[in-house]
Amino acid sequence: WDETHFGKMGSYYINRTFFFDVHPPLGKMLIGLAGYLSGYDGTFPFQKPGDRYEQHNYVGMRGVRLCRLFCAFLGSCLVPFAYLTVLELSKSLPAALLTAFILIFDTGCITLSQYILLDPILMFFLMGAVLSMVKCNNCADRPFSVSWWFWLSLTGMNLAGAMGVKFVGLFVVLLVGLNTIYDLWDLLGNLSLSLVMFGKHLLARVLCLIVLPLALYTAVFAVHFAVLNRSGPGDGFFSSAFQSQLIGNNLHNVSIPE
Repeated sequence: WDETHFGKMGSYYINRTFFFDVHPPLGKMLIGLAGYLSGYDGTFPFQKPGDRYEQHNYVGMRGVRLCRLFCAFLGSCLVPFAYLTVLELSKSLPAALLTAFILIFDTGCITLSQYILLDPILMFFLMGAVLSMVKCNNCADRPFSVSWWFWLSLTGMNLAGAMGVKFVGLFVVLLVGLNTIYDLWDLLGNLSLSLVMFGKHLLARVLCLIVLPLALYTAVFAVHFAVLNRSGPGDGFFSSAFQSQLIGNNLHNVSIPE
């Protein structure tokens, strides 16, 4: 059922047809982009679960068997992400390998990664944020180095990605936020660290973990509204003034008073 739901929304992006959904747009935008780049023309109706795809080019949107494309590729990335995260935390190769094998042979993970779903995309950003956070923590002995800035910025980017796919991404924002508060509290208690240096640490985290994610999250919506410029099933959720900007809408180019 969900594949029918999100596959249809991927087609909406390819056809630039406006729609409304309860989830933020990033996941569906990426599904549509994957389909577009693989040659899918957005014509499959996605009317009900179980419909045959016939001659439609769906491989780019649905990883089938050994075709690790998009959702399947993102799902397969969870294994190295988990491996690297546990290795960074435990410094134990057996523990990291065990974690990787558990995911490799997890039926739920394999199944979710085969279909046109938001779950593998969401998990990619969630686990990417955790890995980036752990990597940044391990660079604490060389603050403001290139690697430190890289992992801190990547953490912020993954936070924006997680929130941009589903609002449940707030949980990883909470995790990173608590880790940051703990880190800053520890720095504040370091008597050898000047207040100026502490201020730099605080500013770096505000820029990378608050400003950057918010800017990227907002940019996702800007792209969403720029791409979907044709009238569609989501028109009725918005004002007449907004509908007048949609090509094909009955109110298109009508002068709407403030």
